[in-house]
Amino acid sequence: MRIGELSRRSGVPVPTIKFYVRERLLPAGELTSPNQADYGPDHERRLRLIRVLLEVGGLSLAAIGEVLEAADDPGQPVIRVLGRAAEGVPPLGEGEAGPELEQAREDVAELLRRRGWQVDEGASAAESLAGVVAALRGVGHGGLVDLMDVYADAAETVAGADLDYVMSRVAREELVEGVVVGTVLGEAMFGALRRLAHEDVSVRRYESRAAGGPLAGGGAAGA
Repeated sequence: MRIGELSRRSGVPVPTIKFYVRERLLPAGELTSPNQADYGPDHERRLRLIRVLLEVGGLSLAAIGEVLEAADDPGQPVIRVLGRAAEGVPPLGEGEAGPELEQAREDVAELLRRRGWQVDEGASAAESLAGVVAALRGVGHGGLVDLMDVYADAAETVAGADLDYVMSRVAREELVEGVVVGTVLGEAMFGALRRLAHEDVSVRRYESRAAGGPLAGGGAAGA
């Protein structure tokens, strides 16, 4: 296909495609004449991956280049490529340096040891979690920190499902795309489901009692 068709099918403007080629994020098309080149399905798939890394993952072009370089290297184990993609996603937030953050980092490190999680030292997600822990304590809700293992149990289940989905992809680029989409949009989906569950549990626990559930009924009988 010509570059115009590639642009139409991928949703990426022609000038942007040319920029990606110049920056070596996208392989050049096969020249058919001095001013014409043919592009194939691999180019379309690569453009889709770049869009996911950029628009969904929020990666910088430099980080995207590193991820693509790893994906293109057949000598790189798949797990290394997936790790490079996941680490490129910007952290959710970091706490301010100080004793509270240092204590939070120790708590996170202890959680990882206790659960036997095999995580690279300095993982950005661990730093994000430490920032959340420090923030919770800073606003007087340190009790939520005691629930980390409960959250971790749920996270292990979700992570297993995520990886089952990702590993069903065949092409390496589809694997990387699945990791980025799962990391960003998967967290959004989990958060939305958690809020829905909060509403359901609240109704079951409180509104049913107010309407004459076991607790309210017992009080009325006693009166």
